[in-house]
Amino acid sequence: MNKNDNNNSFLEEMKDVSPLSQDKVVYQKSSTTSDESINYRQKAAAKRISLYENFLTDGEVEPVEPQEILSFKISGIQPNVFKNLKQAKYKFDYHLDLHRMSVSQARNAVFQLISGAEVEDLRCFLITHGKGERSKQPAKLKSYVNHWLKQIDQVVAFHSAQPHHGGAGSIYVLLKKPKQKRKINQSKYD
Repeated sequence: MNKNDNNNSFLEEMKDVSPLSQDKVVYQKSSTTSDESINYRQKAAAKRISLYENFLTDGEVEPVEPQEILSFKISGIQPNVFKNLKQAKYKFDYHLDLHRMSVSQARNAVFQLISGAEVEDLRCFLITHGKGERSKQPAKLKSYVNHWLKQIDQVVAFHSAQPHHGGAGSIYVLLKKPKQKRKINQSKYD
């Protein structure tokens, strides 16, 4: 069948079709909107905004020492997973360097990194916070990072880095598997 045969077939089928006399849709906006509907939409909008608000502490936190080794894991983390994190056996998806940042800038950077981690498919990364040994307040950023990471539900473990990655001035962070990957693993082992 060639192109002309297709056109002729189409035209033959369409010969009895007549155009619509009016093709505009009239939309009438409801003049009455229930208070319940308005309240629901306002609450939903507020909830969406609050999901993206930075909830990390910006007040005072418990200080840590510049050379202190930071270590944290939630219950249920397999010992080998934590051991591999401590030994830097996982590939880092991202490296965040907080040097020369204020506490406010570092707070925003950490929040943005972790809140975007699932979308970007990040699970393990290195944060360099420094030791702040020569600062007026030693280990100020290190203290905040230690506190912030414990506030974030997605963080399942962290540990101070190996010397070649910054030692006590850096930290390895491991996040929960994204929901999609957890479902895949569950279906494999069920």
